Formats: sequence, C-alpha cells, structure tokens
Amino acid sequence: MHKCTRRGCGKEFDDTDNSEEACIYHPGAPVFHEGLKSWSCCNTVNKPVLDFDEFMAIAGCTRGVHSVDRPKAEPSGTSSAPQSRSLTMTESADGKEVYTTTSARARPQRPVEREAATRAAPPVPAKEVEEGDDLEAVVPEGTACKRAGCNVAFVGDEENRIGDGPGTRCLYHPGAPIFHEGSKGYLCCKRRVLEFEEFLKIEGCAEGRHLFVRKSKGDQAEQVVNCRIDHYQTPSTVYVTAFAKQADKARSVVRIGENEIHFDLYLPGSKRFTRSVQLFGPVDPSASSFKIFGTKVEVQLKKRDGRSWTLLEKTDRDLGPVSFTFGVTGRTGTVGAKEFVLDEQNSRNHAT
Repeated sequence: MHKCTRRGCGKEFDDTDNSEEACIYHPGAPVFHEGLKSWSCCNTVNKPVLDFDEFMAIAGCTRGVHSVDRPKAEPSGTSSAPQSRSLTMTESADGKEVYTTTSARARPQRPVEREAATRAAPPVPAKEVEEGDDLEAVVPEGTACKRAGCNVAFVGDEENRIGDGPGTRCLYHPGAPIFHEGSKGYLCCKRRVLEFEEFLKIEGCAEGRHLFVRKSKGDQAEQVVNCRIDHYQTPSTVYVTAFAKQADKARSVVRIGENEIHFDLYLPGSKRFTRSVQLFGPVDPSASSFKIFGTKVEVQLKKRDGRSWTLLEKTDRDLGPVSFTFGVTGRTGTVGAKEFVLDEQNSRNHAT
C-alpha cells in the first residue's frame, strides 16, 4: 500500500486499484492573504476560510490517479540540466500573494533550508491551556487527531484514549501556523520551511494527549475585549470601521439606529466586543449598512442632513469653534478616504 501525496487527498491506495477517478485533489497552490486561506485552483468555487483546519478540510476540485510523486502546482518546463524545485511568490491582480513551486537548476537543498530557518522567529507566546478531548463522544475508526502536526489515525479507545500507552502519546504544535513572505512554521517553535509539503511534516514540539473530538465551547468563559474604532465622513455619509479581526459572521450583529450604532461582535477564542456609540447627528437606518470582513467591520451611515459632524460620538462638552472637515489626513481620514471631499461652503473657499 502507498500513501497518495497529492494535495487534499493523502489516502492509501494499491497499484492494482488506481483508476482515473480514484483521487480527488488540488492541482493548484495554497493561497494565504490577510489571514484568509484558499487554493488557487478553486478559490472562486470554495470560498477562502480563516481557520487552518477548515482550509485543510476543503475538498479537492480535480479527479485523477493517486500518485506518490512530489506535488506540482504548475507543470514545469523541460531542460537537459538537473532540476530542483524552488518557491516563487507572484502577486495576482487583486493583490493576493500566491506561492507556487517552479523549476530551477539543481542547487544544494541545505542552504535553502538554512535561509528559511534563519528568518527572525516571532516571540513565543505564553503557554496555552491544552484543549481536552471529548471522551464521551463516539469516534469513528480512522479519524485523524485534530492537533496540528499529529494526524494519528484513531484505532480504538483502548489504543488511543484510555491509559498511558504509546498510542495515547500526541506530539503536536500548540501554537498557530504562520505564513510570512514564503516562510512557513508555527508560533510555538523556531523551525521555518519554504515548501508547503515540508510545513505539513514539521514534527510537533509539545507532548500531550490526542484530540479526536472537540468539546463544546458553550461553557467556556467569555472574555470581553476592546477594539479600535476609526471613521471619516463625506457630505452625505459617515464611514465607521471597527478593527475586529475574524469576527464570526453568523453570530456577530451591528444594529443601526437613528441616533446610535451598537456593536456585538464574537471573536476567536471566546472573545467578544460590545459597544454602543451615541452618534453626533441623526442617520437614516434604512439607507445605512454594514459588512463584516476578515480583519474589520465596516459601517456606512447615511446622514439625515448634510451638516458636518464635529465628532463621531455625541458629547455634552462645549467644543468651541471646532469644525470637522472632510479631509483624508490625520486621525479621521485613515480608514478609507482616497481623496479630499469638500462640502459646498469649503468648495467655494478652496476655489478662492
């Protein structure tokens, strides 16, 4: 029996039973951009995801025969000289970084590994509490351990969950995976590699017990956090951004009223951001809207009148002769304004 090396497959197969429809895999390369993860071959069909486990679970988009050859993202050109594979970063039209393997003249592999390993490693975070396996759940045979770097297949409770036998030993990475400028690794250890396949083979740096079924997080303590809010305005609209990374779209809510907006955002790790903002001026809720992105939440507030807002949040303090211009510089113009927008009075002053 052999193990298929095609991305997205990884199944064991026999040479005598290896048809053109046996393998479902990804012929493309992994794409990592601003926390989102996808495959270049099917990112228009399978939407990018935030969680690495969800990325690894994206089903293949192409059928073919199983293979034990090293995966190729693109067919390489022929050459009479010995060739090896190197990592190349290309930038797509929408600014995403796509890492692919390309052919190059043979070069020593050791210096390349050293180059990746010498990249400055980020500081190791405080040790996290190990997530426990749900021992009451029934685990189907063959289920892989969900801890990063382990992938041990479940045989039975006696073998993998009960007691202290060798089958219960789990070597895994407690830290999150990181992908930066082509270098790949984990926050919890220093090793860095360039090839995605080599990243999947990085041995775990911590020892614990297997995790086959995650426990429900319903009883996990919720942590209230604060997120930065920024904004800018045009004569008709106020644009508000809450920098809440990886907010849960299914549970998070932004309520827009005539005189206030309320954020209730669920973030990774049982974190939650809630805040109500009493607005400086009235808005039209029916003409206002919000969108949740991977790194932020954007709100567009349609003004009921065309006056300039001195602040985003209403205040009882006397601000004196202060006016809020529609500029693009300073604290109020760093969210998304691309050019100066002037109201009618400022336009006349600017012309003179």
